[in-house]
Amino acid sequence: MILWLKQLIIKSDLRSGVERKTMFGTLSKMAASLDDASVAQYQLKVGDEKLALNELIGQTIKLTHSGKILCSNCGKKTKKSYSQGHCYVCMQKLASCDLCIMKPETCHFSEGTCREPEWAQTHCFVPHYVYLSNTSGIKVGITRHSQIPTRWIDQGATQGLLIFRVSTRQLSGLVEVELAKLVNDKTHWQAMLKGHNENQDLKAVASELIPQIEDRLNELLMENGDYKIERLDEDIQSINFPILEFPKKVKSFNFDKTPEVIGTLKGIKGQYLIFDTGVINIRKFSSYEVDVEVNPLADSNEQLALV
Repeated sequence: MILWLKQLIIKSDLRSGVERKTMFGTLSKMAASLDDASVAQYQLKVGDEKLALNELIGQTIKLTHSGKILCSNCGKKTKKSYSQGHCYVCMQKLASCDLCIMKPETCHFSEGTCREPEWAQTHCFVPHYVYLSNTSGIKVGITRHSQIPTRWIDQGATQGLLIFRVSTRQLSGLVEVELAKLVNDKTHWQAMLKGHNENQDLKAVASELIPQIEDRLNELLMENGDYKIERLDEDIQSINFPILEFPKKVKSFNFDKTPEVIGTLKGIKGQYLIFDTGVINIRKFSSYEVDVEVNPLADSNEQLALV
C-alpha cells in the first residue's frame, strides 16, 4: 500500500494559547484500540501520520477535500473510489476487493478462480470468529482472529461476544448465514449514531440461538472435512465511545458533494466523526486527499475549550 503524505505543520498561537495543527495527505480508516477502561481511542490517519482524536473532542476541526482521490494500492489518481479507496483496475484484480470478501460463503478458491491464491492463504485460510455484537441492536458478524476488538469498535458496537472459532473464512460465513436467519447481520448506522442501544445479555442470546442451528452446524462439519467449528465460552466485551453529545438528527457529509467539512467535534463512534454540524464516515472516504485543520480559527484568537 502506498501512503501519501505531503506535509505536517504544527503552529501555536501564543496569543490565544490554542494550538493550531494542519495535516495534508490521503485519508485511511481511523486507527482504533481500547484502553484499560474499555474506552475506544481513535487516531485519524492522514498519509503516514496519525492524529490523536480523543483529546480534540470539543475543539473545531476542518476537513477540506482537494478534489483528488489516489488509489490506496497503486497510487494512481482515480475519478471515483471503489471498494473503499481503490481505482477501478485494482478493484477488479485484487482478492481483497472480490465479492467473496463481503460474502465469504461465496468463496471460489476451490474452483481455482481466486484472484490471488497466496493472499487467500494468509487471509482466508486462517482462524475466523463468529460473534454477536450490540450496535443499533443485536447482530451477528465474522472477523479474522487479529481484528478483535477492532471490528466491534469500527461498527460502533457497545458490546461484543465471540461465540465460535472457525478454521476458515468461508466456513465462518456459512455459520453466519444460518445465524442471520434469526438475528440481524447489519448495523442501522443512523440509529447507532443517535445513541447507545441498551445493554444486552449476549450470552443468553447465544444460548438461545445456537441450538436452533445445531443440525446445520453438524452438516457443515461433515461437508468440510478437517475444518473445525469450536464453540467458545468468552466474556462479553464492553466498549465505551468518546462522545459529549449525540446528534438529534443525523446529517451525513459527502466530500463528493461538499468538499469542506467544519464543526466542533462532539464525539466519535464506529468510523464516524460526530460534529455539531453533521457526521462523516472516514472509512468511506479512504484515499481522498484532504487538508485537516485543528482549531483553524486560532490565529484570530477564537477561544476553544479543551475537553
